[in-house]
Amino acid sequence: MFTVAALYRFTRLDDPAGLRAPLAKVACANGVKGILLLAREGINGTIAGTREGIDAVLTHIRALPGCADLDWKESAASEMPFLRMKVRLKAEIVTMGQPGLDPATGAGTHVDPADWNALISAPDVAVIDTRNAYETAIGSFAGAIDPETPSFRDFPAWWQANRARFEGKRIAMFCTGGIRCEKSTAYLKAQGVEEVFHLKGGILKYLEEVPRSDSRWQGECFVFDQRVSVGHGMEQGAHTLCHGCRHPVSPADRQHPGFEEGVSCPQCIDRLTEADRARYRERQRQVDLARVRGTRHLGA
Repeated sequence: MFTVAALYRFTRLDDPAGLRAPLAKVACANGVKGILLLAREGINGTIAGTREGIDAVLTHIRALPGCADLDWKESAASEMPFLRMKVRLKAEIVTMGQPGLDPATGAGTHVDPADWNALISAPDVAVIDTRNAYETAIGSFAGAIDPETPSFRDFPAWWQANRARFEGKRIAMFCTGGIRCEKSTAYLKAQGVEEVFHLKGGILKYLEEVPRSDSRWQGECFVFDQRVSVGHGMEQGAHTLCHGCRHPVSPADRQHPGFEEGVSCPQCIDRLTEADRARYRERQRQVDLARVRGTRHLGA
């Protein structure tokens, strides 16, 4: 089994470029794979490896400026969910396109998973899912408002168009691991919304800590690695990924006439050209050959 750690920390990093090589070195030296993003506003990413390897990387990250109190979420995977290790420099560790926000000091009030159900059950609370449409399509909290945004960058425009709906309401927001809510709640507070809350540790922490019998979560949670989705107890979900459009595919979708392994799904079947299909079929053929040889194709 591999340990998977999802982490982020908003903190001032004056020289993210100087931190890149040492971080990549300690990850690779310990057989850890995944992706980590560095920016002046902090660090974000998901990594996987042995218990010892993950501990070595986390120790290194916690020694970075402002990262001593780093929080992370862990789960297990029966296969390595990443192909390689990447450490990338970015303008933002999660892209919202709203300069001037400081989630380290201006985010909303954190709410522990154990207290989340009580908050979102209150009649004066509006619950907003800040994730993208392809994520919300496979699961969300009962009664949550889905902005149906294609990307997180679209959230500010959605809020400006819909803010009148939430007059006099307290706002509770959630996302996969918590990072997007750090920014979205900071944005709402900057827009004058006084009472803004967000789920500490995100959906992943809720699914890890709240028993299924008490849960308000419905469906599965999309994750950005080879597992595709997880459910209660962080168990791997039933969704796979369409390699034609990168959207999650349910068991029912896989029975649809538009589904072809490695090529298309009901979401994208009408958008693909014959050239697209031919290219994806050749990739899938290479994946299948690699599987027969007992290796793993990089396009899998």
